[in-house]
Amino acid sequence: MATEGVKKEEPLAVEKAKIGDAPQIHKLANYFAQKGEMLPRALSEIYENIRDFFVIREGDKVVACAALHVYWSDLAEVRGVAVAEELQNQRLGAKLIEACISEARELGIPQAFCLTYRASFFERQGFQRVEKSELPRKIWSECYRCPKFPDCDETALIYRLKE
Repeated sequence: MATEGVKKEEPLAVEKAKIGDAPQIHKLANYFAQKGEMLPRALSEIYENIRDFFVIREGDKVVACAALHVYWSDLAEVRGVAVAEELQNQRLGAKLIEACISEARELGIPQAFCLTYRASFFERQGFQRVEKSELPRKIWSECYRCPKFPDCDETALIYRLKE
């Protein structure tokens, strides 16, 4: 059986974002924000936090992203998780979460949280639901910019790396 000329597809890999990825991350995240599935992000915010982001590319196109944002010595947030619709259900989101948790572990951060409309996805990744009131007040520093503030309808979940 000849395999000449047949190109084997490389698996899509998680990488740290580069500054040039910011417009594509912005477009991807805000596509889902317009559908009410996540909160909108300003392009300036993505540029300011580009070192937080992981991406998965298909060629030159960013098709998935997620960020790990450090809040304090003991807490980080997994946020901005988005996967292009045509590539969902291929474990790309799970790979991104694994990268975020791995980085939190490398940094020595004992827990990561998220606020999401997709709680079941995060639960499959090992997060557990918590009451928002259990999260430290410092995480609410960005919430006042949210159009839904103070009536947050997202679910809070936490991933404990160390007990």
